[in-house]
Amino acid sequence: MLVSFLDYFRSVLVRKTSGLTASQLDVALAPSTLTLGRLLRHMAFVEDHWFGFALHGREYHDDWAAADWAAHPDWEMDTAADFSPTELAAQFDAAIDRSRSAIDGLDLDWIAARESRFGPTSLRWILIHMIEEYARHCGHADLLRETIDGGVGD
Repeated sequence: MLVSFLDYFRSVLVRKTSGLTASQLDVALAPSTLTLGRLLRHMAFVEDHWFGFALHGREYHDDWAAADWAAHPDWEMDTAADFSPTELAAQFDAAIDRSRSAIDGLDLDWIAARESRFGPTSLRWILIHMIEEYARHCGHADLLRETIDGGVGD
C-alpha cells in the first residue's frame, strides 16, 4: 500500500510536467524560484538519496556525484535549466527505477545503512517520508502548472 501511494504521487508529478517546453518547465511564481523542472530534478535526487544513499549506504549516483553539497545545497535544482524536458524526464524515470530495485524484496522494518538527521530510519519510515515529500511538491506542481497553461487536477 505504501509503495502504491508513492507511485501515485510519482505519476502526479509526471502528469504535471508532461508535454511542457523547456521554458515552461522553467516558469516560477515570484517570489519563489521553484519551477516544475527544478521539482523533477529535485525529486530524482531525493529518490537516489533515500533509496540508494541512505537505505543502502551507496555513494551518490553519477548524476549527483560532482556536486559540492556543502557549498551549494540546492545544486540539483539550480542546475535543472541546463537539461531538456526529455533529459529531466529520463533522469527522473531512471531514479525511480533505481529506487524500485533498491527496495525489491526488503521488509518494511529494514533499517537504513545510514542514519538520517532523524536518527535510525526504517524502509517504512522512508516510504512514508517520500509520500509526504511528493504530496507537498505535487501541491506546488499544481500551482505552477495552473499558472503555465491552466491545467488543474491530479
